[in-house]
Amino acid sequence: MLKRILTIAAGIVLGVCLVAGAARLATALGILPGNELNQSAAYVRKVMSLIGDNYYDPAKAATPELTKAALRGMTESLDPHSEFMDAKEYALLNEDMGSEFGGIGLQVEARKNHIYVVIPVKDSPGDRAGIRGGDEITSIDGAPLEKPDIDNVVEKLRGKPRTQVTISLHRASEKRDFTATLTREMIKTQSIGSTRVLPGGIGYILITQFTERTGEEFCDALNQLADKNVTSLIIDLRNNPGGVLESAVAVAEPFFKKCELIVYTQGRAPVDRDEYRAESDDKPITVPVAILINENSASAAEIVAGAMKDTGRAVIVGERSFGKGSVQTIFDLDNGEGMRLTTARYYTPGGETIHERGVSPQVEVVLTPDEDDNIALQLSRPELAETPAAFKERFDVAPMPDRQLQTAVTILQALATLTRWEPSRE
Repeated sequence: MLKRILTIAAGIVLGVCLVAGAARLATALGILPGNELNQSAAYVRKVMSLIGDNYYDPAKAATPELTKAALRGMTESLDPHSEFMDAKEYALLNEDMGSEFGGIGLQVEARKNHIYVVIPVKDSPGDRAGIRGGDEITSIDGAPLEKPDIDNVVEKLRGKPRTQVTISLHRASEKRDFTATLTREMIKTQSIGSTRVLPGGIGYILITQFTERTGEEFCDALNQLADKNVTSLIIDLRNNPGGVLESAVAVAEPFFKKCELIVYTQGRAPVDRDEYRAESDDKPITVPVAILINENSASAAEIVAGAMKDTGRAVIVGERSFGKGSVQTIFDLDNGEGMRLTTARYYTPGGETIHERGVSPQVEVVLTPDEDDNIALQLSRPELAETPAAFKERFDVAPMPDRQLQTAVTILQALATLTRWEPSRE
């Protein structure tokens, strides 16, 4: 299984270790010539033998542990986006990219050493059980949550479909405790954070990430807005870290004619060029479009913004994007493990690379640090941003005016005025 994904790496692990298994992997990928590989493998075996015979903690010096550490070191030394993943990490990546996982459908957050439900996924086990946003989870399968770690809580709530989990909750608004036993099932997460109509008939779609289902979800959002007769559109890609390359193409495609180039990738050899073109026979959407980006808009988000800007299909508003223009290919390894490896860079239709440059907005609106933090909260919790009282109660600060969004609205309103205005002829 190969997947091409675009994400911001969480960090860079310093230091490089090499072992025979890592060297064999390098040969399979054509990185090292045979003689050099044999010399390296022999040297690595010697070092591993020394470690295994002399390191004071034999558990840490076990060959499987050293091999995994070496694989991590080798891949992560290449660039910030390549990495080796053990079976658990690889499974989580596939869940994130696939937008599906086994669970009960509760989005949760940690707050002052307590775990609260943010919102249940629609028609999930949690939703059908009547669990609401704001409910506090006090125990899972009879074990009280004392100074809980959010990652551990999520791990306990998730599991194989058709297995059960019992959670106890406290609802402060009703001053009562209750317990629910829920049967896990496959949960589909949403990458469209908000779809609504702004004053003046302007459609608004917030895309939080690019999963395998984002293209389908985006088309559904477009259809919802079309039914409401919107006359222009804002696509909000701020704080979007990226995701699946093909989903970025799917989001841009409705605005392109069939066979038009949206993006292409270029690998290490001249023949390693892949072009992604519009395939739909439908007429392209021609309403005025504004796209919002900021310094946290990356990879797949930059593909959409770059393609729409390059071809004159949208005006870009906000701040220069992150500049992550490399493509990672996912390789299945043994024992359920995987590797993410940078194999190409992507380019806009006009041949511009975004890597380490980003997409520059045509209308720059730079926010202050306080505004950045506030808008980030609004984007992460759009359901609260639309109700200022609830937002202030949750975050102890009122939502600030969104100057970038306001600027995009003003631009689209001006375009609408120009479209309607016709000069008199004598």
